[in-house]
Amino acid sequence: MATLLDDLNELLRIPSVSAGRPNLEAIQQAAEWVRDRVLRAGGEAELHGDENPIVVGELKANRPDAPDVIVYGHYDVQDIGPEQEWLSDPFEPTVRDGRLYARGASDDKGNFLPVLH
Repeated sequence: MATLLDDLNELLRIPSVSAGRPNLEAIQQAAEWVRDRVLRAGGEAELHGDENPIVVGELKANRPDAPDVIVYGHYDVQDIGPEQEWLSDPFEPTVRDGRLYARGASDDKGNFLPVLH
C-alpha cells in the first residue's frame, strides 16, 4: 500500500508547469492523477476544461451529520527558472536536512495532498 509520502513523491515527479514554459501534457497527467486519487478513495471526480483542466470532485463523509467542507488546491506549478540554480532535479523529490525539495513540494501539491488521503 502506498504511503502519503509515496503519493506525494509520485505527484511531485509530474512536471505540471503551467506558466513560463508550460507542459500541457504533464498538466493533463497531474489533473488525471488527482482525479484518480479521489475516485480511488470512493468519491466522484471529473475534469473540466482543456489546457489546464479543473478537477471537480466529491468525497462523502462517513457520518450523515458531518459538515460540508470545500477544499481548493492546485496541481500545477510555476516554471523552474534557471535550472542551474537548483541543487537537484526540480522534479525528483530530494530530502536534504530533513526537508523535502521539489517544485510544488510546499505550493501547492504538498499542501493539498493530505486532504486527498
